[in-house]
Amino acid sequence: MSIKENVAEIRRRIAEIRPEGVILVAASKMNDAQRVREAIQAGVDACGENKVQEFLEKDALAAYEGAPKHFIGHLQRNKVNKIVGKVDLIQSVDSEELLRLIDRRALSMGIVQDVLIEISIAGEEQKSGIDPHSLPALLSFASCCKGLRVRGLMCVPPIQENCGGNRPYFAQMKQLFVDNSEKKYDNVSMDFLSMGMTDDYLEAVSEGANMVRIGSAIFGARNYGG
Repeated sequence: MSIKENVAEIRRRIAEIRPEGVILVAASKMNDAQRVREAIQAGVDACGENKVQEFLEKDALAAYEGAPKHFIGHLQRNKVNKIVGKVDLIQSVDSEELLRLIDRRALSMGIVQDVLIEISIAGEEQKSGIDPHSLPALLSFASCCKGLRVRGLMCVPPIQENCGGNRPYFAQMKQLFVDNSEKKYDNVSMDFLSMGMTDDYLEAVSEGANMVRIGSAIFGARNYGG
């Protein structure tokens, strides 16, 4: 199937669960500028990149023209200055230090950078993200940062062998999202719950995601060969 057909099929499947309100982010890692343009023409809502250098190379080629740009990978502290102001949303903020650096850079540019807080919902040590119990303290810290806005939460749950295995994690994320939506912090609004990828996006939408990050279901399987 073509990228256009893939996007249409994903839209159809999502609409069976929730007719509207789900933002489709094309996770365009390892896909060239032309394929990113095809995804945008096919109607994805945004494009997300995992690697700073890959994003910069494609951005220089105007690959993302016509769609918002998201950074969805782990953001190293020494790469903050290369991303702030270049993307519409940084989905993977997981520390006070990262918030501080983003805030400082955004203020120096005279802008406000939108971010999501990444939650380590399964407590996997090899993955980035904060412990759910640390979220209130981090949101309180973010409320003092005038150069950024927290727009919601993001997670990357474990890889599962069985269909439906991530539903409990998605349900926990939804509850965390709701609980913190009821609290009032400056510079914080729970607008986006970003969870679900190719293998589990339908489960995520069923449990309340309003933003999904889809790669291979749009572009086909990635080639990790040399």
